[in-house]
Amino acid sequence: MADSSSSADTSQSAKDTPRSLGYRWPAEWEPHASTWVSWPHNRNSWPGAFEPVPEEFARFVRGLAKYEPVNVIAGGAEVMAEATKLVGQVKNVILHDIRTNDAWCRDHGPTFLAGGDRPPALVDWGYNAWGGKYEFDLDDQIPGLIAKLQSRKKFTPGIILEGGAIDGNGCGTILTTEMCLLNPNRNGDMTREEIEGYLRDYLGAKKILWLSGGEIAGDDTDGHIDQLARFVDPTTVVAATCNDPSDENYAPLQANLKQLQAMTDQDGQPLTIVPLPCPPPLFFDNQRLPAGYCNFLIANGVVMVPQFDADTDFDALDVLRDLFPSRDVIGLPSRNLIWGLGSFHCLSQQEPRADLPGRG
Repeated sequence: MADSSSSADTSQSAKDTPRSLGYRWPAEWEPHASTWVSWPHNRNSWPGAFEPVPEEFARFVRGLAKYEPVNVIAGGAEVMAEATKLVGQVKNVILHDIRTNDAWCRDHGPTFLAGGDRPPALVDWGYNAWGGKYEFDLDDQIPGLIAKLQSRKKFTPGIILEGGAIDGNGCGTILTTEMCLLNPNRNGDMTREEIEGYLRDYLGAKKILWLSGGEIAGDDTDGHIDQLARFVDPTTVVAATCNDPSDENYAPLQANLKQLQAMTDQDGQPLTIVPLPCPPPLFFDNQRLPAGYCNFLIANGVVMVPQFDADTDFDALDVLRDLFPSRDVIGLPSRNLIWGLGSFHCLSQQEPRADLPGRG
């Protein structure tokens, strides 16, 4: 199969973009200043089963805080009170009274940039709750509020893009999907070339790899890459796989796997593709849930992996431990969180150290 990517330079005007000013989007495994999360409070996201969600989320936050600071967005008296009760006394946890519609900080949070000795900066993408599926007025303001809170330079591209739709190796290669970024419910009839121009100008992309095989069952994001494939080092990608031909996930994940196996990085070198097994089908209230292990979070010294009380939990941990020998690879419960149709990666946004090298 041909390499489903593009490396032609189709950038827009480079005036005052992160690319022109020397900023870079670091890989998730590069050193963090902190991780940002938004406290879960929207009961409509976990209908009929919200009660165990805050504690399961708090367990994630407490575990993460052992490795790095965690900035918790918890706006409004009731939300702040619950967050204070469950994690407010935990070392490395900082609470912020900022209101949100929902908890999916990966998607409504900013993309933090690194620029060496340049002023700290972030990208404030537009956000419309995955194509207008839910309310998003408060969530769309989060990047700007963080920029103001931290006195960061803010870049505003003016297009819709969620953090879960992109994954990068820190060297200029970005993974994404046609199903999401080319969906008319984000940016109308914007072309692939136009979108690639934004990825180059605002994230420093040199090469964009597009998957088109399909999304996993139960996903309401229209195919976010962080449910399908993730870089774990500059040349290695883990890919969600299903080995049961009768499962509805089998065909799309096999198609994505074949595409990945034919792809190369920004230097034209083949990628190493490592299969990461999916758990057996998981249902709640007769609805298939998008349970998968690609939704892990990489932080300082640790990889936090969702667990679903399945035998494949151990297989996924073994795969990731082999790939991250210098980090603790920890499995944490996610059966309650996944009813909201996301897990640890969807719920978090890493803030790399601002003094990491910028674009060379």
